[in-house]
Amino acid sequence: MHDDARFDTRAIHAGQAFDPTTGAVIPPIYQTSTYVQDGIGGLRGGYEYSRGGNPTRTALETQLAALEGGAHGLSFASGLAAEDALLRTVVKPGDHVVIGNDVYGGTHRLIRRVFGDWGVRHSTVDTSDVDAVRAAIEPGTTKVLWIETPSNPLMKVSDVTALAELGHEAGLVVVVDNTFASPALQQPLALGADVVVHSTTKYLGGHSDVVGGALVFGAGERLDEVHERVKFTQFAAGAVSGPFDAFLTSRGIKTLGVRMQRHSQNALAIARRLDEHAGVERVYYPGLESHPGHELAGRQMSGFGGMLSIALAGGGAAARRFAESTELFQLAESLGGVESLVNYPSEMTHASVKGTEAEVPESVVRLSVGIEDVDDLLADIDQTLARL
Repeated sequence: MHDDARFDTRAIHAGQAFDPTTGAVIPPIYQTSTYVQDGIGGLRGGYEYSRGGNPTRTALETQLAALEGGAHGLSFASGLAAEDALLRTVVKPGDHVVIGNDVYGGTHRLIRRVFGDWGVRHSTVDTSDVDAVRAAIEPGTTKVLWIETPSNPLMKVSDVTALAELGHEAGLVVVVDNTFASPALQQPLALGADVVVHSTTKYLGGHSDVVGGALVFGAGERLDEVHERVKFTQFAAGAVSGPFDAFLTSRGIKTLGVRMQRHSQNALAIARRLDEHAGVERVYYPGLESHPGHELAGRQMSGFGGMLSIALAGGGAAARRFAESTELFQLAESLGGVESLVNYPSEMTHASVKGTEAEVPESVVRLSVGIEDVDDLLADIDQTLARL
């Protein structure tokens, strides 16, 4: 593969060389825990024990770095395992983290409760407001600026370049959760971020059949050092992805580009339909011109993605009825699979942040728009709205 290969080519070929022994076009799954050594310390390919490294995981990590245009990738057992390893490496008790006020509930819970109990403080701000972020940074104490764009579930769009410049002026590690957009639509490292985090469970895996997480690090001596430290944390604490999980994620990645095109097309059509309905108070989707982040999203994303949320005019009761009345949109946690899902954040993915600055309004329903025929999805939306 040429170094200047485009995205879809990298997604299919990076780290995925055919097996030299048999010629198998798909690399084998190295379902092994340990490796025979050529004498004590004589490691074949550097592999010793699968917590420290596994060829199937290495292939995925190469693929992940290529997708994001990064220097290094690490594959984890879950998205939260990736976040935990990164944070434990770059912060210590007494440090401070700035995080968005609309992020995945598990991220907020991890920082607020797990790291909070460890003595790490945080400030929750609207990261779409650069001045608010600037005001929240404590010189010398703040170590991490955590950005999620588009955000979960209210689809706020934050200016990665402006925030990265601000963060770097203060000496922070600038992290972007790119799960909603995926690297097919957004490249945070190219926009100035230091580290990208993913729940690979979502769009990268893409088929709702594997749980995983990833970190991708930008280039440069400073970030090489951060990568090495996080890699040690992963090895020492053990939150690695298994070989079959890595294989499933690699397989899913190969169709990421075409899937994201269809996700985005379907979501835009549904957002427009919902935007016309009197029972819908607001549609949160950056692909709509009415969205406050539409112009910015158009600049830093190549498409608007498959996620959208709506606020029902009838409040929480109407939102619950909507979430429990769809047919093709199945009521479930998670997102990013080929099938469409509906979620009620207040009681599901974001129940843990009730009573905090990241609390989600009870009127909000989140949709993960799949790649089914859009006319069937629109019919499901129409009949659900008719029941309200």
